[in-house]
Amino acid sequence: MHSIRHRKARYMSVTEPAPMQQIVPDACTTIENYPHEGILFYDVTTLFANAKVFKQCIDELARRFEGTYDVVAGVEARGFLLASALAYATGKGIMTVRKAGKLPRETFREEYSLEYGTAAVEIHCNDFPTGTRVLLLDDILATGGTLVAAAKLVERAQLQVAGIGVLLELDGLGGRTALESYHIESLSAVTE
Repeated sequence: MHSIRHRKARYMSVTEPAPMQQIVPDACTTIENYPHEGILFYDVTTLFANAKVFKQCIDELARRFEGTYDVVAGVEARGFLLASALAYATGKGIMTVRKAGKLPRETFREEYSLEYGTAAVEIHCNDFPTGTRVLLLDDILATGGTLVAAAKLVERAQLQVAGIGVLLELDGLGGRTALESYHIESLSAVTE
């Protein structure tokens, strides 16, 4: 049986908003023992459902990466939501980093390791000019496998990884270390 905890945002005062470090995890629903025993799962869909918090997150990502990128890349699937909102807010284009086999034209493909086996992500070839600065977005940084693969795809397409943005970083799972050569901004971090 899964134990679900709904977090409530705790604001410091009426006039002073809580920092993103507090807002993001408070807006998520945590589910114990999902998808496996011993895992505390952060469901960010409740954050996306909260229009005020979602807007704060997009505004903060825009502020942190202002002037550093030309296009926003969303990593399937929740990264699509972040990339769409940020691209719209800043007038940028979007790149989709999809699971293998979902894109109709010629692609670059990168495999990465999972707990049991491998998976792959792909991007279209030649959608953006050489040297385009790409901001990668995903909801959560855990081990970093998906984002490492996405960064390799961007570089293989002769584009630049301008940075990596996530809502929530699960500290201690090695994601930041796996991506240490890139500029990473996490709006919040929790210790796992």
